[in-house]
Amino acid sequence: MIITRSPLRISLGGGGTDLPSYYRNYGGFLIAAAIDKYVYVTVIRPFTPGIFLKYSKLEHVEKIEDVQHSIIREAIKLFDYERPQLEITTLADIPSGTGLGSSGSFTTALLKALYMQERKLLLPGDLAKLACEIEIEKLKEPIGKQDQYIAAYGGLTCFNFNKDDSVESSPLKISTDTLFDLEDNLLLFFTGFSRNAGNVLKDQKTRSEKSDQEMLENLHYTKELGLRSKKALENGKPEVFGEIMHEHWEHKRKRSKGMSNPQIDAWYELGRANGAIGGKLVGAGGGGFLMFYADDRNRLKHAMAQAGLEEVRFRFDFEGTKVVFA
Repeated sequence: MIITRSPLRISLGGGGTDLPSYYRNYGGFLIAAAIDKYVYVTVIRPFTPGIFLKYSKLEHVEKIEDVQHSIIREAIKLFDYERPQLEITTLADIPSGTGLGSSGSFTTALLKALYMQERKLLLPGDLAKLACEIEIEKLKEPIGKQDQYIAAYGGLTCFNFNKDDSVESSPLKISTDTLFDLEDNLLLFFTGFSRNAGNVLKDQKTRSEKSDQEMLENLHYTKELGLRSKKALENGKPEVFGEIMHEHWEHKRKRSKGMSNPQIDAWYELGRANGAIGGKLVGAGGGGFLMFYADDRNRLKHAMAQAGLEEVRFRFDFEGTKVVFA
């Protein structure tokens, strides 16, 4: 049996500039952080031929082309299985559709497990690139690259998405005090709304490809906010980062009508009135988790609890996608 795990993530600035529809023309930049909530994948060789899958559904098929789960199907196609004999199971700490990059985490964990079964090495950059090829190039999902890359690398990492599709990564250079400050004062609350990231990002992709000026100016500004977030955090000013988060959310909301809703807006204003300097919806928008940077975390936690929102506590993950049992 092989067991792999891949971390989920939060975005700290520049999210949205990692879509090919944007960075291939202008270059993208963002900061992402892996957290200690995981997607797990197990791969074993059963005694009988066939492909046995256990996720939110159960599948048992004989041929690769009959696999319904599109990511698993494309991943298995990478290997020369004459008579497939695989059992794949996936589990997650947090369900999909909540804005924490679960699809990218699943793909990297799956590929790591399949390559490990073949006793082949897959370095983080190669793993992330391969995951992006499956989701973006083969399956044509209108998503960005940050989920796959931060899952593969882990840590608090800056990514430059270049016009030629290459990706450069570097650690966010923050002090231990700033790291602990972020872990203590970045708070996640589940809104209860789930959504498909592809549906939310489809409008951004279409408008970017058509050179919609309003969308492009919004994304240019978002990239600049990401660079400002990097500077604030590396200069040991997390409270300034919190203010930039608020500025970011104000612009992010303008990208699409589906980005927020009246209930989410009300919760956001409640947070801002009760100890949060700034915040935003994590991920593509439309639901999932509200993330706040707080200067009075206890007051904020109490206000959100009174509103019925459950907090998910986390720490950062610095290992990325890894094999935990083989």
